[in-house]
Amino acid sequence: MGTLRAVSRLLDYSVSRVNGQLGVGLRAPVAGTAVRRYSPDPPASANTLTLAGGRAGAGDGLGLRDFIRAASDEPAGGLAEDEDEPPYLSGVTAAGGGRKVYFETYGCQMNVNDTEIAWAILQKNGYVKASSCTEADVILLVTCSIREKAEQTIWNRLKQLASLKSKRTKSQVPLKIGILGCMAERLKEEILEKEKLVDVLAGPDAYRDLPRLLTVAGAGQKAVNVLLSLDETYADVMPVQVNSETKSAFISIMRGCNNMCSYCIVPFTRGRERSRPIASILQEIRMLSDQGMKEVTLLGQNVNSYCDTSEVPFDMKEPTHLSRGFRTIYRNKLGGLRFADLLDQVSRIDPEMRIRFTSPHPKDFPDEVLQLIQERANICKQIHLPAQSGSTAVLTAMRRGYTREAYLELVEHVRRIIPGVSLSSDFIAGFCEETEDDHFQTISLLRQVQYNVGYLFAYSMRKKTHSYHRLQDSVPAIVKQRRLEELIAVFREEAAKLNSELIGTEQVVLVEGASKRSTVELCGRSDGNIKVIFPAVEIPCDWSSGMLAPIRPGDYISVQITSASSQSLKGAPICHTTLNDSAKMISKQLRTVSSGQ
Repeated sequence: MGTLRAVSRLLDYSVSRVNGQLGVGLRAPVAGTAVRRYSPDPPASANTLTLAGGRAGAGDGLGLRDFIRAASDEPAGGLAEDEDEPPYLSGVTAAGGGRKVYFETYGCQMNVNDTEIAWAILQKNGYVKASSCTEADVILLVTCSIREKAEQTIWNRLKQLASLKSKRTKSQVPLKIGILGCMAERLKEEILEKEKLVDVLAGPDAYRDLPRLLTVAGAGQKAVNVLLSLDETYADVMPVQVNSETKSAFISIMRGCNNMCSYCIVPFTRGRERSRPIASILQEIRMLSDQGMKEVTLLGQNVNSYCDTSEVPFDMKEPTHLSRGFRTIYRNKLGGLRFADLLDQVSRIDPEMRIRFTSPHPKDFPDEVLQLIQERANICKQIHLPAQSGSTAVLTAMRRGYTREAYLELVEHVRRIIPGVSLSSDFIAGFCEETEDDHFQTISLLRQVQYNVGYLFAYSMRKKTHSYHRLQDSVPAIVKQRRLEELIAVFREEAAKLNSELIGTEQVVLVEGASKRSTVELCGRSDGNIKVIFPAVEIPCDWSSGMLAPIRPGDYISVQITSASSQSLKGAPICHTTLNDSAKMISKQLRTVSSGQ
C-alpha cells in the first residue's frame, strides 16, 4: 500500500486510446512540470509513459515498473507522508483572481469557436477580458497547423511578444503566454525548446484544464496538456462570444476527423471524430436565438459526417448513405442521428436565423441533406464542396475517396436539386508528384464547375501525415507558386463571370457592419455567402411601407445588385425584409416567370 500511495503522489496519470493507440497523461510535481501528452506514434509497450522530455518506453529502459520503484525509494524532492503539496499545485482550481486574458485567434472558424469555449471556461474561473495585449496578464494564441505559413505567423508573433514580456516590471504580475490548439499539439517539443517565453501549451481537447495550467504557470513552471480525447466535445460549455457586437455565431457540432487524407494533419492534432449530443446543440442555438443572433454556422472538420448515438436505441442501425461514387477508408457508421436530422431540427428553432455549415466532405451529401437545404428558407443555398484537385491520379494519392468523374456527377446532382446554389471549394497546388497534366486538369475543373468562392493554397508537407511517410514532396516551391497563381487567376475569372450574372437581381443580405474601405458604405453577406457592399442610407421598413429606417448590423435587407467583381457585389438597398417575406417574394417571382406573365 505504501508503494501505491507513493505512486499516487508522484504520478497523476490518465490513459486514452486515440486511433487505437495508447496515450498517457502525466503530472510530475517533482519536476515542477504539468504534462499531459498524446503520442501518435505506436507505443513501445502497453506501459509507455510520456514525459516532458519525450516518450519513455521499453527501448529507453523506463516503464511503469520503473516509476513504481522510483516512488517506493522516495527520490530527492519527493513528498514525505507529512508534507503538503507543492505550493504551485495547491488550489489549482482557484479562480483567476481578476487576471486579464487576451486572445489572438489564427486559422479556421473552428479556432474562433475554440476561443469562445476557452474564454467561457476562464471567465467562469474568475478571469476578465483584456482589451489589448499590452494590458493583459495572460496572452493566449489560438493556433493553426494546417499549413507551414500559418505556423510561421505564430513563430513571428512569439518573437514580437518576447519584448512585451521582457518589459514587465517587478511590481507587475508576470506576463504569461500560452499556445492553444493544433500547433500546441503538433510542435510541443519545438515550442518549449525554441521559445522559452511560452508558459502554457494546451491542445484542442485540453481547454477545461486551462485554469489549472495557468495556476501552475503562475508559480513559474511550464504547464502542458496536449492529451487527445475520444469523447471531448465541450457539450456542456456554452461558448462566450468574443465579439459581442456580431450577429453571427459559430457552433461546434463535432470534433476530429476520420478521413485520413494523406496531406492532412487534422486527425493527428484534433483526434478521431466524435459528435456532440444533439440536445446540447439545440440548447445553444435556442440561447443564441434569444440573444438576437441572426446567423449560425455549424462547425466540424467533417461536419456532415455528424452522427449522434447518445439518444438512439442500439438496435437502430441504419448505415451511412454516401454520395454516389464515393467511399471511405474507415468502417461504415451504423445508427445514430445524422446530419440531416440535426439540420432539420436546427432549422426549425428560429425561421429568421440563417443556417450555414462548414467544412463538409463531398462524400457525405445524401439526397435527404440536399433536399432539406432546398426546402428550408433559412438554410443557406450555399455549399462548400472541397475538391482539392481535378486529377483522379492526384485525388488517389491524396486518399480523397473519389474520382474527378464522381465529383463532377455530384456537382451536377447538387445543382439539379438546388437551382441557383452557390458553390465554394478548396484546392491544393503542387501536391506530391503532381504533373503539369494533373495541374491542367485542376484548371479545367475550375472552369467547368465555376465556383463563387475559392480557397486555394500551395501544398506544404506536414509531419505525421501519410504523405510525409509515403510520398515525395517533389514539386519545387517555385513551381508550386506558379501553379497556385494560375489557379487563382482562373478561379477569379470564372467567379467574376458568375457574379456578373447576379447584376440586376435582388439579393437578401444580412448586414455585418461598416465597409472597411468606405465610411459611407456598409457590407453584408448574401445567402450565397458573397460579400455585398451598399450605401449607408435609410430605407423603407418593408416592400410596401413608406416609413424609413436606418440600416443596422443584424438587419436583413433586400439589395439590388448593380456591379460585380470576382470577390464581391455592389448594390442599392431597397428595403428591410425578413427571410420569410423574402422567400414568399421569390416564390411569387418564380410563379410569375413560369406562367409567362
